[in-house]
Amino acid sequence: MPRLLDKYNAEVAPALQSKFNYKSPMQIPKLVKVVLNMGVGDVKDNPKAIESAANDLATITGQKPVITKAKKSVAAFKLRAGMNIGCKVTLRGNRMYEFVDKLFNVGLPRVRDFRGVSPDSFDGRGNYTLGIKEQLIFPEIEYDKIDKVRGMDITFVTTAKTDEEARELLTLLGMPFARS
Repeated sequence: MPRLLDKYNAEVAPALQSKFNYKSPMQIPKLVKVVLNMGVGDVKDNPKAIESAANDLATITGQKPVITKAKKSVAAFKLRAGMNIGCKVTLRGNRMYEFVDKLFNVGLPRVRDFRGVSPDSFDGRGNYTLGIKEQLIFPEIEYDKIDKVRGMDITFVTTAKTDEEARELLTLLGMPFARS
């Protein structure tokens, strides 16, 4: 069982229950899933780019990514409907907790000039999205083997009803929010 799940059960859930006065343990917010999305803008110039992006995501998460396709044609971007434009991975359960633990304790501290993540990236329904500029912050990615530095979006989906509950949940799990 992942360390973060043990921490959630032992420390986070009781702290949330006492702070927000939940009557039932089922009301306590939980992390449901983590979605990693990597858009590959240069796929029209370099068709192999989608494969290397998918390999990077698979290396980081330990799970095979799904290739995402364009829904509409956009002439300004030279994009046709049905073209491969990115890849994404949805993590749940033990893999999710292991990834979150690795992100908080290894990945984010390796970001240059890191002062914490923005506390303003909540969507109003208790979900948080974090943008990362380069995949090199993860220890599994070897600098010599990447063809291009790519960023990604990481979305944390929770059962929290409000942003305040979700912020408290992520803070207790170890998310390094910037001081505002």
